[in-house]
Amino acid sequence: MIEVQGLSKSYGQTLAVDDLSFGVRPGVVTGFLGPNGAGKTTSMRMILGLDRPTAGRALIGGRPYVELADPLRQVGALLDAHAVHGGRTARGHLRWLAHSNGLPDSRVDAVLDQVGLAEVARKRIKGFSLGMRQRLGVAGALLGDPPVLLLDEPVNGLDPEGIRWIRTLLRGLAAEGRAVLVSSHLMTEMALTADHLVVIGRGRLLADASTAEFIDRHGRTRVRVRAVDPDKLSALLRGPGSDLTAEPAEGGAWEVTGAEPERIAALAAANGVVLYEIAVQRDSLEEAFMRMTADSVEYRAVAA
Repeated sequence: MIEVQGLSKSYGQTLAVDDLSFGVRPGVVTGFLGPNGAGKTTSMRMILGLDRPTAGRALIGGRPYVELADPLRQVGALLDAHAVHGGRTARGHLRWLAHSNGLPDSRVDAVLDQVGLAEVARKRIKGFSLGMRQRLGVAGALLGDPPVLLLDEPVNGLDPEGIRWIRTLLRGLAAEGRAVLVSSHLMTEMALTADHLVVIGRGRLLADASTAEFIDRHGRTRVRVRAVDPDKLSALLRGPGSDLTAEPAEGGAWEVTGAEPERIAALAAANGVVLYEIAVQRDSLEEAFMRMTADSVEYRAVAA
């Protein structure tokens, strides 16, 4: 388990992480989300002992990372897929990691096969694509068969097959009882992969909830309605005496908020409005995330 307790990090006058606390439980894929500059990578670096906190602490299995014996057997991490020596072969890079932690060569061959790089094991890394480097980074994280994994943007550079593979891998690792913390900007993928979400903005915790609970809490639910006579429907939804909140949508439809579909259907029937579409629409994780973090975005471009 990972425990983050009051973690803060300052760089001069800049507070990158501000009193952050959360936990990552075994058996769960925890998505670590936030806009660019939110402090995700800095937080992960502090968990791994690569940056010293200004305040607070991060524990892995009840101990700071720097106090762990045989760290690769305790924690697997991927922070930067480019942080490898390009002149080494994939197998040579993993053998160097394995020998530094007393791991046998058999683990090297096992993880190369697991991530799909067995056929290029003796090729030099400088010729690898970004997707191949990501797979190699995941292989390094899995090398010690650790109970805890931290992966920063592991799907960067992966093709659709690779994205599906990493999703299946992470969920399988969690199903084995491992604690998995993964950051990503791909909200659609996080909705399919993560059981739980930790969302930060400007270094502070914004949400710590299950994925379903987060969407329910921060997303919107709307009822899409279309009628045979659009004018009669418009008058019903927005005419005098209506207490409904309705906005026009594509295809001559209306989107109604604050009312159940049963009430809208009954109201239409009572007023002779014939409906041929009525459907409940819920926000995706991306829409809920964008709404929830709107005030935490550091750089915002003007829409064309």
